[in-house]
Amino acid sequence: MRWTIPNILTLLRLIAAPMVPVMFLYFTRPYADWVALMLFVFAAVTDWFDGYLARAWKQETKLGAMLDPIADKAMVLIALATIIGYSDASWTPLIVLPATVIIFREVFVSGLREFLGDTAGTLAVTPMAKWKTTVQMIAIAVLFSQGVFEHYLVMSSWGMDDAMIEGMISGAAQDTQGLRWKYEGMIWAGNLGVILLWFAAVLTLLTGWDYLRKSTPFLREDH
Repeated sequence: MRWTIPNILTLLRLIAAPMVPVMFLYFTRPYADWVALMLFVFAAVTDWFDGYLARAWKQETKLGAMLDPIADKAMVLIALATIIGYSDASWTPLIVLPATVIIFREVFVSGLREFLGDTAGTLAVTPMAKWKTTVQMIAIAVLFSQGVFEHYLVMSSWGMDDAMIEGMISGAAQDTQGLRWKYEGMIWAGNLGVILLWFAAVLTLLTGWDYLRKSTPFLREDH
């Protein structure tokens, strides 16, 4: 095994994946959301850098080829589970279905690659699959930012009754604490994150179908 800089970046991304939900166990919100968001953005950035550096420096290794897809899937799936577990009840129904599609596809394609063994090169990563991963990561980062806005909103409105909160949000009352800005940020980030997650789910289905189609000849009994 060669521990090159690209491989170390990939390993750090793999370690960052389980740290995302751990933040919610040891930090109060919205600080947990902030740390989770920063960890996820770090992982998304290193996902691009480790591959770029490995190609540019001619440091592509078997270790990196093995760790990279594992780190990608771990980061996305663990982050989705964390968002579903800690998101507001009003957002959860809109997130569960696309998240289920993404999780199912990743497990299904991983199973196909394991079954195909030496012929798994048939399921090499396609440009659409790379776009799928990119949209997934952007959607998840936006949803984590929604959690930041949501819990700053809760902190700012502590001790107020519903009428006071509605008045500040609508602009009828003096917005001394920036409540309306935080509320609009929460709604904007939540809506954008859900739209991007559904788009990612569509790309996920398309790439999953493409991989299934390519693997079909190897699944015939006479092969």
